[in-house]
Amino acid sequence: MPDGNSAGKRGPQLGGKATLRYPFASQPGWGEALEVADGVLWLRLVLPMALNHINVWALRDAGGWAIVDTGLGVPDSKAAWDALLAGPLGGRPVTRVICTHMHPDHVGLAGWLCDRFEVPLLMSRLEYVTMRMLVADTGPAPEAGARFYRACGWSEAQINHWRSRFGLFGRAVSEPPASYVRLIAGDTLKIDGRDWRLVGGDGHSPEHICLLREEDGVFISGDQVLPKISSNVSVWPTEPDADPLADWMASLRRLRRELSDDLLVLPSHGEPFFGLHSRLEALERGHETSLTRLCRRLKEPQRAIDVFATLFGRPIDDGLLGMATGESVAHLTYLVGQGRAIRETDAEGVWRWRAV
Repeated sequence: MPDGNSAGKRGPQLGGKATLRYPFASQPGWGEALEVADGVLWLRLVLPMALNHINVWALRDAGGWAIVDTGLGVPDSKAAWDALLAGPLGGRPVTRVICTHMHPDHVGLAGWLCDRFEVPLLMSRLEYVTMRMLVADTGPAPEAGARFYRACGWSEAQINHWRSRFGLFGRAVSEPPASYVRLIAGDTLKIDGRDWRLVGGDGHSPEHICLLREEDGVFISGDQVLPKISSNVSVWPTEPDADPLADWMASLRRLRRELSDDLLVLPSHGEPFFGLHSRLEALERGHETSLTRLCRRLKEPQRAIDVFATLFGRPIDDGLLGMATGESVAHLTYLVGQGRAIRETDAEGVWRWRAV
């Protein structure tokens, strides 16, 4: 679960080559929409980071649009929504706002849209409660968080930098609605008279929800299945003994059992694609490969920060340090849960993992 200092967003590129088919020759430009299925519009909003966009979806709904995910709560995103609503969305109102999970690029403008159109927010309970908690958690940075990062091997300068940036989550999220409508995996949501089955996901966020329209095989996957990168799976200071990678791996296997392989997958980042099972298998295989490499590295005791080169194919600067540390601890904790490694604590409170 992300703390108040992180969007908990993106992990290493994993999964090897998957056999995917991308059915659309182009992407919608900024301020444009592309219909990808009957009554389903693909919109893109800019993100001010290396991952430069988020896909959001407008679903035709009773004379207006049900919106799935919202972009960051920043002025540029608000201006983009103004242009989209007046342009490709035809001036028709938003009827409800659905958020797959609570990361800022997904919920950032949920409160703003709900207030503007006086419509409800739909989320799973854990995602909504976690969002509210993180928006309210403006600091000061808790000492438990400092102890966690010190145990992972951070320097005091790195910990002080984390303290100075604590609370950034709330700065990218508009004031959340004071109430919400709960989404529960397995239930059915009716939009424009058509059934969307709610599909749960685990590991990337507390209670991620995907949407499946079974009548024509349209699957809005959020961050649970992305075509070219693996979503970040991290341990955070708020739950230092969690094993989210075990949840993630089990979720990948469950989705492969429960979902058809011929679905049109609409991800939050990247392009819509066919080849769901191939992608799920590649994601699982990629993590297993990383875990095998990690086990070899643990022949000698290692701190969380010592294994970055084993897990990530890029340098880790201060901007990525929290996410990379969380991802490393998640992989190390998973190995402990499997009985393949143990964690030991030295006299200074620093953790070191070694292979069994």
